[in-house]
Amino acid sequence: MATYSNPVLHGYFRSSCSWRVRIGNFKIPLNLLYSLKLTQEYKTLNPMQQVPAVEIDGITLSQSLAVIQYINETRPGPRLLPADPKKRAQVRMISDLIASGIQPLQNLYVIQKVGAEKMQWSHHFIDRGFQALEPILKQTAGKYCVGDEISMADICLVPQVYNAERFKVDVGQYPTIKRLNQALLEIEAFKVSHPSCQPDTPDDLRA
Repeated sequence: MATYSNPVLHGYFRSSCSWRVRIGNFKIPLNLLYSLKLTQEYKTLNPMQQVPAVEIDGITLSQSLAVIQYINETRPGPRLLPADPKKRAQVRMISDLIASGIQPLQNLYVIQKVGAEKMQWSHHFIDRGFQALEPILKQTAGKYCVGDEISMADICLVPQVYNAERFKVDVGQYPTIKRLNQALLEIEAFKVSHPSCQPDTPDDLRA
């Protein structure tokens, strides 16, 4: 029987990248730590000084999709990438669209540089991304983003919809995205990992 180390997640309650990894908690238990990203100690874990960073099995991984795929490949339980290669490619396409094409443009570090126009900036790029994502999901979705099994694509979608709502994007324009998000938020792993109920969530933002 395989034995594993006890993984440690360094994150932040509102970080969508951290939330993706927290959702994966249904496959493995994670000890949650909340790092001050600007400390020298944290820089040794993640030279980019971003969250998350996950210490697992004697290595440190600092990109959420890499963490999710590693967990998928090394832990038992529900698979996060489909067995079928076409569906697996679709999951990766959707995940990358969100994680590379939408989320970085409304990352906290980026919008701080934008300054006073940060709300309009974030709204524009999330809307632009959702305009591309909606027709893709119409083609791939069943109960969830790709067919009827929860996958890495779903893990990416929910935090991005949360960010869209923060930046006043009308998610109702995107009925497939809205339907999938509502279904996923009924699942325990998505509920308990929500930013409103983390140890570092400020009191005024708690559920």
